[in-house]
Amino acid sequence: MSEPEDGHSHGHSHSRVMTQSLWQQAISATLHCLTGCAIGEVLGMVVGSALGWSNLATVVLSVALAFVFGYSLAVRPVLRAGLPLLSALGVALASDTISISVMELIDNAFVVAIPGAMDAGLATTLFWSTLFASLALAFVVTVPVNRWLIARGRGHAVMHVYHH
Repeated sequence: MSEPEDGHSHGHSHSRVMTQSLWQQAISATLHCLTGCAIGEVLGMVVGSALGWSNLATVVLSVALAFVFGYSLAVRPVLRAGLPLLSALGVALASDTISISVMELIDNAFVVAIPGAMDAGLATTLFWSTLFASLALAFVVTVPVNRWLIARGRGHAVMHVYHH
């Protein structure tokens, strides 16, 4: 049986429920993050590749767009909850910066590490399979990061107040 987040064993299944709940929250937060990251990442890779940009320029565009789309998706529910724009941006920055950063580091490192993937071209299986595999790997790596943050009241946990 796993320990509850406070480190004290209660000797019953309550700790298992807490752990499952944290994992479910982490998966949900990471899927949310993955949506914004994937939109930005795919758009950046497609634009950079189509325009014949260097790998570095393409990665920079992809990362920038991933943050823009990731934060945009995080700001929407906070604005709907009635916070002013600057406050909503602050919540989005607090909730998603680490998650997006980890996701972008992992998926871009993976794409760059696969020989020829960045230069394969939009019409190739190598380009698309590498891009999708990189996002899947980034998801798997980012879920435990988000779980750790949520357990400490950080990351996506700051958004829960605004999800109604």
